Amino acid sequence: MPATTVEEYLVALPAETRAVLDRIRATIRKAAPGAEERLSYRMPTFFLDGVLVHVGAFKNHIGLFPPVKGDRKLMQEIAQYAGEKGNLQFPLGGRVPYALIGRIVELRVAQNRERALAAKKQRRPKA
Repeated sequence: MPATTVEEYLVALPAETRAVLDRIRATIRKAAPGAEERLSYRMPTFFLDGVLVHVGAFKNHIGLFPPVKGDRKLMQEIAQYAGEKGNLQFPLGGRVPYALIGRIVELRVAQNRERALAAKKQRRPKA
């Protein structure tokens, strides 16, 4: 039966995978204070003015979704981790670039805030 909470999701993982995922989740929280975490698409997902990132454990890697856009330099740095659909794959048993993940989340926070402000301005009645 699929997990219905983040805690259930984590308990089902091998200890080594859970440790990596816990550190990634801590990195996300540090980069996005106030983000809410809940399960979405059967993965831990962080929300702040919309979806920030989904993070999921797979057999051989940790996946980070959605694809990164809007920062050419950052996109070059993450190219080595790019999966088939633009998602990122961090191999289990390898070096996980936690600082890079933090920068990705910071970019997503800025992008979500900008999008939320633009939407708010469009909804505002004109005087």
